[in-house]
Amino acid sequence: MLGHDFRAALAGREVTALGRAHLDVTDAAAVAAAVRGHAVVLNCAAYTRVDDAETHEDDAYAVNATGPANLAAACADSGARLVTISTDYVFDGSATSPYAEGRPRDPINAYGRTKAAGEELALELHPAGSYVVRTAWLYGANGPNFVKTMLKLAETNDTWSVVDDQVGQPTWTADLAMQVVAMLDADAPAGVYHGTNSGQATWFEFARAILEEADLDAERVTATDSSSFVRPARRPSYSVLGHGAWTAAGLAPMRHWREALSQAARAGVLSHD
Repeated sequence: MLGHDFRAALAGREVTALGRAHLDVTDAAAVAAAVRGHAVVLNCAAYTRVDDAETHEDDAYAVNATGPANLAAACADSGARLVTISTDYVFDGSATSPYAEGRPRDPINAYGRTKAAGEELALELHPAGSYVVRTAWLYGANGPNFVKTMLKLAETNDTWSVVDDQVGQPTWTADLAMQVVAMLDADAPAGVYHGTNSGQATWFEFARAILEEADLDAERVTATDSSSFVRPARRPSYSVLGHGAWTAAGLAPMRHWREALSQAARAGVLSHD
């Protein structure tokens, strides 16, 4: 989902795009060979099956921690810059105001632990050239995501419920890709950035906005709480990320999530035909 939008954001530039079949990020030798000759590496590889990670943490660690470590080491050797995509799940979700980039990591599930380890390793192995970009609640034209799930439910259900007690920042992958490219073009300082659209919403509010933008009846979505959807991995209840690092680097934070969703709808991302 994000990789496709990176390719679009980098149109006109020389890009090597490697999927899972072409590069195993857990293979240090293969990573070193792939990185050679490139100025920037964008790491979108991730083990994102949050519930499965509870019983397959070693598998998740291999992709989410060993992978970024291999990439950081290879980039340090070759002089390339590394952007590795991370997550709001490195925090416990107990905050009541946006998480600053420097807030200590405190994950509450296996997925979050492996992503936190990946951040630490990338920054340790290539401190001068690693960019950790935390994001959350991604949707886009490619790959499964919440927007597509809501539109699919709208095709088959008269009404359905969505949780209204988890708060975060819906983020369009096209916006995130353009923001990261702008960061690199501006030669911003290495470090941690929060790559989410501005503002905040609950999943319920996001669901209703999706239906509104798709010209569907938003009243079909009703609110419930997380106790109705018990899953193996605990989820942070508050995942709003602060954007101070963009301002410090002289860059504007990403626009409001609702403005992005409206443009995504105009671009056909919310098509339900």
